[in-house]
This record gives sequence, C-alpha cells and structure tokens, in this order.
Amino acid sequence: MIDVRRIPDLWRRFDVTVRDLPLGLLLVAASLVPALDNRGTQLGDLPGRPMDAFAAVVIALECLPLAMRRRWPAVCLALVSLGFAADQLRGYHTVAGTALPIALLSAAAHLERFRRTTMVAASVAYVPLAVALDRHGSTEGPAGFVTFYLALALAWGIGAWLRTTRATEAEHRRRVAETTRAAERTRIASELHDVVTHHVTAMVVQAEAARYLTAAPERLDQALTAITDTGRRAITDLRHLLDLLNPDHTAEPRMPSVGEIRALVEQARQAGQPVEFTEDGRAAELTGGAEVAAYRVVQEALTNALKHAHGSRTTVDVHYGGRETIVEVSTDGPGTHPAHAGGSGRGLAGLRERVGVLGGEFDADRRSDGRFVVRASIPTGSQS
Repeated sequence: MIDVRRIPDLWRRFDVTVRDLPLGLLLVAASLVPALDNRGTQLGDLPGRPMDAFAAVVIALECLPLAMRRRWPAVCLALVSLGFAADQLRGYHTVAGTALPIALLSAAAHLERFRRTTMVAASVAYVPLAVALDRHGSTEGPAGFVTFYLALALAWGIGAWLRTTRATEAEHRRRVAETTRAAERTRIASELHDVVTHHVTAMVVQAEAARYLTAAPERLDQALTAITDTGRRAITDLRHLLDLLNPDHTAEPRMPSVGEIRALVEQARQAGQPVEFTEDGRAAELTGGAEVAAYRVVQEALTNALKHAHGSRTTVDVHYGGRETIVEVSTDGPGTHPAHAGGSGRGLAGLRERVGVLGGEFDADRRSDGRFVVRASIPTGSQS
C-alpha cells in the first residue's frame, strides 16, 4: 500500500515534462466539452466555426506543448502561438486559447537566454496576426488589438517578476549558505587552535622536562605517562573535531564544560606548571556557549603560561555568580605577552570574540606588579 504522505516526493521524481503535461491535457479535455464550444478567447470577433477534424489538430498544437514550458520554453511559446493563430483565424475560439498567456508567462520565467529577443519576436509576430484578422472582417479595431497585446504583455511581465524573485531568493540562500560555511570553518579553526595548541604545548613541556629525569626513573616514568595521557586526550578531541568535517556525521559535537577545568589544571601541573586553583560560589545553569567559553579561557591562559612563563606561579580563580561567571588566570614571572613571544595572538583574539558574542567582557594584559592576567566575565543566562 502506498503511503499517501510520500506521493508528493514520488511526483517530484518524475521528469519536469511529465509533471507539466497534465495542465495541457486538462485544457484539451475542456476544449472538447460541447458546452464550451466558442467560449474561449475571441480575438477579432470573427464568426464562430463548428468543431471539425482540423480543430482537434489546432487544440493539440495549442495545449500539448505546455508539457515543454519549463524544459524548452521558447519552443513551447512558438508552437502555442502558432496554434493560437490558427484557432483565431479559423474561428474555433476554443478554451485552448488560454494556453497562450500560460506559455508567455512560462517563457519569461524559465527562458535562460535570448529573453529580450523572444519578447521582440513575439511582439512582431502579433502584427501579421492582427492584420490577417482585420482582413478576414474583424471588427476589433486598433484599440481592441492593442488591449489584447497589453494583456499578453502583462502575462510576460508576471513571468519576468517570478524569475527575478526566484533569482533573488536563490542568491539570498547562496549567501546565507556561504556565511554559514564561513562561520563553521572559523569555529572549527578556533576549536582546532585551542585543542592542538594546548595539548601539544603541554606535551612539548613535559618532554623537555623528561630529558633531565634520566637519573630518576620513577619521576621519568611519571613524566612519560603524563605525555601519553596528554597525547590520548589530544587524539580524542581531534577526532571529535574531525567528525564535524564529515558530511555524514550527525551526532552532536562534544562541548567541554566548566566542570572539566580541574582536569586542565591537573594537566598543567603534570607539565611542571605550579598552578593554584580556587572556585567560589555554586555553578549556575550555563548555556553551552557559556560553558565552552569559560573552559576555553582557562585552557588558552594555561597554554600561554606553559609556553611563555613555564615554571612561574599561576593561579586560576573561577567565581560563579547569579548572573555571570568570572574566570581569572594570572601568571607571575618574566613571561612575555603571547603576541610578542612568537605566538600569533590568535587564541586570545578568538577568546575575546567568543566572550563578546555572549555579551561578556574579556581582558588580557600585563599588570603593574608584573603578573599577566587573563580575565573574562561571562553571562550565565540565569535570572536569579
């Protein structure tokens, strides 16, 4: 049994000519209804003629080409126009005459090239038809022919408007897609920077320290274990990010939380950085973006401390307020600003943007007492 809900999808799978054919067939059927004889368009007011065998040919010529109105709009318009001329000159005045404005609208909407040429050609072709009808005794007069022409021009104008609207919508969708892709690439690049820089920096520092522990096997084993653990965490985080680049990936990306800050502190300690960690208050219900921002602030600050002030005292303070979470990481010692020590400064700039998007405040600078302080105030979204 066919699912009724799938019928629209099944219909869209057919070729466009098949989907456009029913309208032409409907006009054919309407034109053959006896009650509708001589009830169609009557350009020129010529006497009506009874239906005959040739009328069937004229009706088919007017209606059936509508199946091509999107695939080959110019061919459709030419054949329909020819059938319409025969219909009016012979005096059949069938309902099939309705096909002409439909063909004009479709040509204006779907013709890719030579639209202006087609419009001029159709206008020029209308002149001999009007002259022929006049010679056959038409009482329409110039005003009637001009009025009919303007009605046809309106159909063309509607089609041109539809084409313009469709093109505008397509361009808008393209720009939105490009903007979305660019934002996603920027986000993934930022995540890659945070993950790779932090883990690799920790591994480099730990490896450098291990070189001087050859005489202390137990401490050397601890250092190598720390390097191994850091590498495994790096691989896990990279796999999550690479999954985002997979077009078949549908799972939600992994989002670090403020609850994992303690693990970052412990990792920095294993790399030889003396870190003091304090938490004040009770963690509020953060949105995903706020949690990631708080985590990334601590991660980037600890990474910079390891790179530029290794061995210097570092403090990590996290204060949970009712409306905001304040994260502050300060490092003592002669370390320099990351942007002036061979670093790109991209991490801090990315943090400033990430926190700013959430409506928070971010600052990273050296204080008068020599400490380098990274501080972020991140709204929690709580209304308490």
